[in-house]
Amino acid sequence: MRKAVLVTGASSGVGLALCKRLLEEDHELHLCLACRNRSKAEAVRTALLASHPLAEVSIVQVDVSDVRSVLRAAGELKQRNVIHMFSTAEGLLTQEDKVTADGLQEVFETNVFGHFILIQELAPLLCHSDRPSQLIWTSSRNARKSNFSLEDIQHRRGLEPYSSSKYALDLLSVALNRNFNSQGLYSSVVCPGTMVTNMTCRILPPFMWTLLMPIIGLLRFFANAFTMTPYNGTEALVWLFHQKPESLNPLTKYLSATTGFGSNYVTNQKMDLDEDTAEKFYQNLLELEKHVRATIQQRNHQS
Repeated sequence: MRKAVLVTGASSGVGLALCKRLLEEDHELHLCLACRNRSKAEAVRTALLASHPLAEVSIVQVDVSDVRSVLRAAGELKQRNVIHMFSTAEGLLTQEDKVTADGLQEVFETNVFGHFILIQELAPLLCHSDRPSQLIWTSSRNARKSNFSLEDIQHRRGLEPYSSSKYALDLLSVALNRNFNSQGLYSSVVCPGTMVTNMTCRILPPFMWTLLMPIIGLLRFFANAFTMTPYNGTEALVWLFHQKPESLNPLTKYLSATTGFGSNYVTNQKMDLDEDTAEKFYQNLLELEKHVRATIQQRNHQS
């Protein structure tokens, strides 16, 4: 059987770079592009197949900030029965937040809850004790314990929704390992480093990035987190792709790093969390899932 990989946010940034690198590693990979914009996904699929004709590249349309979209996509994927590994894209690189159609905070739903629902739906495909499956979450060095609260998991009252959501991913990964390792499902988290992508370019005008690039280039000699490009940022993701998931430390975050001379490598750090908090957060997500599903069923019944 072909190894199958599903990549969310695959039409640009880290997601797209990861697709390209994975196909370089395995020319016969079955790659599933999970994207919000189907036309962009189709263009990416065409380009990937042009350079890797032996690969199998499929598309599933999904907006992870909309639970109904996630459920539809999960149903489609169950019918295809192709899932083996997950890798998130980079998420929102902004501190701005708003409420989604599901009544949830957008950063939280996009980075955490939408993907959680997807995993819940696809658990029958992922859980096989004789054939391990691997989840890889794109977290961040900016995942701060101080920005997360179990009493406000969506970060409605805070000013750092991005940092909170990434710390929540760290917790979720630990909880998933605790609850699903015995069923053959393993979870890891990575940080792609600091990169210039379409999203980060929105933070500052283009001329500012032009001025900053030489400075950032110098900083790479002192701080290995400046990976600069999505290609470099996928280093840890590609490294994990080659590992046996059951051999990895569930409390470790794997970091993409780049030297001042442009060489990529992987480093790691112990995550600043405890398993009891991770389990409590996981139970909170399960309760929120029940509430959201009930609301959706009510809406469907009314319509």
